[in-house]
Amino acid sequence: MITRPLDLASKLRPEPRNFDAIFFVNGGLLVLFFLFFGSRFVLSPGLGVDFRLPRIQGASSVATTSTISVKSSGQIFADGLLTMDQLREWLKGEARKTKNPSLLVRMSADVQISVQNDIASAARAAGFDQVIIAAEEVPTDGTRGR
Repeated sequence: MITRPLDLASKLRPEPRNFDAIFFVNGGLLVLFFLFFGSRFVLSPGLGVDFRLPRIQGASSVATTSTISVKSSGQIFADGLLTMDQLREWLKGEARKTKNPSLLVRMSADVQISVQNDIASAARAAGFDQVIIAAEEVPTDGTRGR
Protein backbone atom coordinates (compact mmCIF):
# COMPACT_ATOMS: atom_id res chain seq x y z
CA MET A 1 0.00 0.00 0.00
CA ILE A 2 1.19 3.53 -0.67
CA THR A 3 0.80 4.64 2.97
CA ARG A 4 3.73 2.58 4.25
CA PRO A 5 6.60 4.83 3.09
CA LEU A 6 5.04 7.93 4.69
CA ASP A 7 3.53 6.08 7.68
CA LEU A 8 0.13 7.64 7.00
CA ALA A 9 -1.80 4.71 8.46
CA SER A 10 -0.62 5.58 11.98
CA LYS A 11 -2.03 9.11 11.69
CA LEU A 12 -5.57 8.01 10.77
CA ARG A 13 -8.35 7.80 13.35
CA PRO A 14 -9.35 4.29 14.39
CA GLU A 15 -12.61 2.91 13.00
CA PRO A 16 -15.68 3.27 15.24
CA ARG A 17 -16.51 0.19 17.26
CA ASN A 18 -20.24 -0.09 16.54
CA PHE A 19 -22.51 1.46 13.89
CA ASP A 20 -25.71 -0.37 14.83
CA ALA A 21 -27.54 2.29 16.89
CA ILE A 22 -26.63 5.22 14.66
CA PHE A 23 -27.59 3.25 11.55
CA PHE A 24 -31.08 2.46 12.86
CA VAL A 25 -31.65 6.00 14.19
CA ASN A 26 -30.72 7.49 10.79
CA GLY A 27 -32.93 4.99 8.97
CA GLY A 28 -35.86 5.73 11.29
CA LEU A 29 -35.46 9.49 10.85
CA LEU A 30 -35.45 9.12 7.07
CA VAL A 31 -38.65 7.07 7.18
CA LEU A 32 -40.32 9.64 9.46
CA PHE A 33 -39.19 12.47 7.21
CA PHE A 34 -40.78 10.93 4.11
CA LEU A 35 -43.95 9.94 5.97
CA PHE A 36 -44.66 13.25 7.70
CA PHE A 37 -43.03 15.80 5.44
CA GLY A 38 -43.58 14.16 2.07
CA SER A 39 -44.99 16.37 -0.65
CA ARG A 40 -45.21 16.52 -4.39
CA PHE A 41 -41.75 18.11 -4.35
CA VAL A 42 -40.08 15.32 -2.35
CA LEU A 43 -41.60 12.29 -4.06
CA SER A 44 -42.98 13.68 -7.30
CA PRO A 45 -45.37 11.45 -9.23
CA GLY A 46 -44.58 10.89 -12.87
CA LEU A 47 -46.11 9.61 -16.01
CA GLY A 48 -46.57 5.89 -15.77
CA VAL A 49 -45.60 3.21 -18.21
CA ASP A 50 -49.20 3.00 -19.45
CA PHE A 51 -49.11 6.54 -20.92
CA ARG A 52 -49.81 6.35 -24.68
CA LEU A 53 -50.41 9.21 -27.09
CA PRO A 54 -53.29 8.96 -29.54
CA ARG A 55 -52.46 8.04 -33.15
CA ILE A 56 -53.37 10.42 -35.94
CA GLN A 57 -52.65 10.22 -39.66
CA GLY A 58 -50.37 13.07 -40.75
CA ALA A 59 -49.02 14.03 -37.30
CA SER A 60 -46.13 16.50 -37.48
CA SER A 61 -43.82 18.27 -35.06
CA VAL A 62 -44.03 21.90 -33.97
CA ALA A 63 -41.88 23.83 -31.47
CA THR A 64 -43.82 25.05 -28.43
CA THR A 65 -42.99 27.26 -25.44
CA SER A 66 -44.81 25.26 -22.74
CA THR A 67 -45.78 21.62 -22.22
CA ILE A 68 -48.26 19.82 -19.96
CA SER A 69 -49.13 16.13 -19.63
CA VAL A 70 -52.56 14.73 -18.79
CA LYS A 71 -53.22 11.15 -17.68
CA SER A 72 -56.49 9.30 -18.15
CA SER A 73 -57.14 9.54 -14.41
CA GLY A 74 -57.39 13.33 -14.75
CA GLN A 75 -53.98 14.12 -13.29
CA ILE A 76 -52.33 17.15 -14.90
CA PHE A 77 -48.54 17.50 -14.77
CA ALA A 78 -46.75 20.80 -15.37
CA ASP A 79 -43.95 21.59 -12.92
CA GLY A 80 -45.61 19.01 -10.65
CA LEU A 81 -49.14 17.73 -10.13
CA LEU A 82 -51.78 20.46 -10.63
CA THR A 83 -55.53 20.77 -10.22
CA MET A 84 -57.56 22.53 -12.91
CA ASP A 85 -57.63 25.79 -10.91
CA GLN A 86 -53.87 25.63 -10.34
CA LEU A 87 -53.42 24.90 -14.06
CA ARG A 88 -55.29 28.09 -14.98
CA GLU A 89 -52.91 30.15 -12.81
CA TRP A 90 -49.87 28.28 -14.19
CA LEU A 91 -51.04 28.95 -17.76
CA LYS A 92 -51.39 32.68 -17.04
CA GLY A 93 -47.84 32.78 -15.70
CA GLU A 94 -46.45 30.82 -18.65
CA ALA A 95 -48.28 33.01 -21.21
CA ARG A 96 -46.62 36.13 -19.76
CA LYS A 97 -43.10 34.68 -20.19
CA THR A 98 -42.91 34.78 -24.00
CA LYS A 99 -44.13 36.93 -26.86
CA ASN A 100 -46.11 34.30 -28.83
CA PRO A 101 -46.85 31.52 -26.34
CA SER A 102 -47.85 28.07 -27.57
CA LEU A 103 -48.88 25.07 -25.48
CA LEU A 104 -48.20 21.39 -26.19
CA VAL A 105 -50.73 19.12 -24.45
CA ARG A 106 -49.56 15.49 -24.14
CA MET A 107 -52.67 13.51 -23.30
CA SER A 108 -53.06 9.83 -22.76
CA ALA A 109 -55.10 8.19 -25.51
CA ASP A 110 -58.10 7.59 -23.26
CA VAL A 111 -58.54 11.11 -21.79
CA GLN A 112 -62.09 12.42 -22.12
CA ILE A 113 -62.80 15.13 -24.70
CA SER A 114 -64.35 17.35 -22.01
CA VAL A 115 -60.98 17.52 -20.20
CA GLN A 116 -59.28 18.38 -23.49
CA ASN A 117 -61.81 21.16 -24.13
CA ASP A 118 -61.41 22.57 -20.61
CA ILE A 119 -57.63 22.72 -20.98
CA ALA A 120 -57.80 24.28 -24.45
CA SER A 121 -60.28 26.96 -23.36
CA ALA A 122 -58.23 27.73 -20.23
CA ALA A 123 -55.10 28.11 -22.38
CA ARG A 124 -56.86 30.43 -24.83
CA ALA A 125 -58.22 32.51 -21.93
CA ALA A 126 -54.71 32.72 -20.44
CA GLY A 127 -53.36 34.16 -23.70
CA PHE A 128 -51.83 31.23 -25.59
CA ASP A 129 -51.77 31.73 -29.37
CA GLN A 130 -51.69 28.00 -30.17
CA VAL A 131 -52.81 24.89 -28.31
CA ILE A 132 -51.34 21.76 -29.88
CA ILE A 133 -52.47 18.25 -28.95
CA ALA A 134 -49.62 15.70 -29.13
CA ALA A 135 -50.15 12.56 -31.20
CA GLU A 136 -48.12 9.79 -32.80
CA GLU A 137 -48.04 9.10 -36.52
CA VAL A 138 -49.95 6.01 -37.55
CA PRO A 139 -47.39 3.45 -38.79
CA THR A 140 -47.76 2.74 -42.50
CA ASP A 141 -46.07 -0.67 -42.51
CA GLY A 142 -48.78 -2.37 -40.43
CA THR A 143 -46.73 -2.62 -37.20
CA ARG A 144 -48.08 -1.44 -33.88
CA GLY A 145 -45.31 1.15 -33.34
CA ARG A 146 -43.45 1.17 -30.07
